Amino acid sequence: MEDQDVIKALAALAQTHRLKAFRALVVAGPAGLTPGVLAERLGIPANTLSFHLKELTHAGLVGATRESRHLIYRVDFTRVQALLATLMADCCAGDGSCMPALAPTLDAASCCGSLT
Repeated sequence: MEDQDVIKALAALAQTHRLKAFRALVVAGPAGLTPGVLAERLGIPANTLSFHLKELTHAGLVGATRESRHLIYRVDFTRVQALLATLMADCCAGDGSCMPALAPTLDAASCCGSLT
């Protein structure tokens, strides 16, 4: 992952409403959530949430798909995994000795099943 992508992703998460929305979508897993359900759960007005979801989408952390009349927002776990791997690439002076301990947290498939 390029440095600019990392900066964009971290900047998107550096705001309370966006971080809460991201966390709620992580909890929802591959099923995702509609903006209405997400706004209700977080107690955020829909128009405010829409702005924050746009920022998370622009950063590549979440994506939306249309299902019938609804938009469903989901975390892009592959992208999040790439972000975490990039952040941890040089751990332990780059020898990778700490990666086995981190591997479960970096394996999106084991966390959420098949994400394709």
